[in-house]
Amino acid sequence: MILYPAIDLKDGQAVRLLRGDMASATVFNEDPAAQARAFAEAGFAWLHLVDLNGAFEGRPVNRAAVTAILAAVELPVQLGGGIRDMATVEAWLAAGVARVILGTAAVKDPAFVRAACRRFPGRVALGIDARRGRVAVEGWAEASEVEALDLVRRFEDAGAAAIIHTDIDRDGALQGVNVAATRALARATSIPVIASGGVASLGDIEALAAAAEDGIEGAILGRALYDGRIDPAAALSLANDRRAEPVPQGMPRC
Repeated sequence: MILYPAIDLKDGQAVRLLRGDMASATVFNEDPAAQARAFAEAGFAWLHLVDLNGAFEGRPVNRAAVTAILAAVELPVQLGGGIRDMATVEAWLAAGVARVILGTAAVKDPAFVRAACRRFPGRVALGIDARRGRVAVEGWAEASEVEALDLVRRFEDAGAAAIIHTDIDRDGALQGVNVAATRALARATSIPVIASGGVASLGDIEALAAAAEDGIEGAILGRALYDGRIDPAAALSLANDRRAEPVPQGMPRC
């Protein structure tokens, strides 16, 4: 199982939010590139980046910080936040991002998402951010009437590389990952699922790894990694023991 340490970018800094609230940001590193190097040195094989300002504004905002991270490490990076058109997808992939994450666009512009998946096979993931089963968009500031499971089914044949499923109510709250909801979503699709939101302990990682046969192939680690609740070496050992890391379609193994 792949573990993705998260670097959430707000105003050029690496932060963590509580349940997506921008006003509750805690700054963990003023130098995101240095944070990326630390994660690489700890042995992680991927990085998960989110342009938080971009998610709210609908366009890339923390471009300088992302560019610095790409220059600092050789790890593949997946990036979400403010990616709403093909030109932005093309620009990020050309800049060295391995995989872009499309969230709001999956609800508001599904034709664009399908086109991006076709044009860049293996390099487009879907971000399904849900609160009580319903998808939220625009940096989680806007609720939709779309059920997460329904949205996943709509894109079953689109060719997405992965689905990143975030339980918003647990994100940053250290309350434990919602294994049941993530497993249900994974069982509803053939697309690999990456769990996000609430991973607070090695027990959460073990529970997700135990559900690998249901299609859960990864987990995003956030606040618990920053505040020391999860030891990187122990987490990686547990994930690697449970399942050999799969190589995403179209991407070389590092």
